[in-house]
Amino acid sequence: MLEPLCRPAFHRVLVAPLLCLPGIDRVSPNWVTALALITGFAALPLLAFNLPYWALGLLLLSGYCDILDGSLARQQGTDSPLGTVLDILSDRIVESAILLGLLFQELARGPWVAGMFAATLVCVTSFLVVGIFVQNNTQKGFYYSPGLIERLEAFVIFALMILLPQYFTILAFIYIVLVLLTSVIRVIEFCRQL
Repeated sequence: MLEPLCRPAFHRVLVAPLLCLPGIDRVSPNWVTALALITGFAALPLLAFNLPYWALGLLLLSGYCDILDGSLARQQGTDSPLGTVLDILSDRIVESAILLGLLFQELARGPWVAGMFAATLVCVTSFLVVGIFVQNNTQKGFYYSPGLIERLEAFVIFALMILLPQYFTILAFIYIVLVLLTSVIRVIEFCRQL
């Protein structure tokens, strides 16, 4: 929902200058995806040991690398099914790591984290299943059906959970509702296209 509004300015200011650096064409987009995975996953122990600012920094670096890998692949003309698979898998691993880190930070959050995992599973399933049956006419390597909550919104909610732990329950509830609504809207839109 927010990404289409923010991405052009973000790309122009924070991604495009990096893509102009000498030697950037020798950097593998899959290595940038790996960096996104490693930095995002590294936030898990930092959350568990209650180092929220470090965890947030790594989460933001992971998100930046996640945007950079696709832009770099498109610029190099090296986008591929493998890159798409690695990107999607990396995204889900990072999101899972953040949820687990938030859980390990405070075990009483267990039911809410379980609800967030369940909602995410439903949403990812709707995303992938709809993507199987819809023709891809985008620059991405797969059909991308937008929703109320996408990666940017999830990162915003995760960041708020990290910075404002006293509001975790409210934010978890908002996350679950938005993710499930995204799934419902995605399926309704798919039915309309049929």
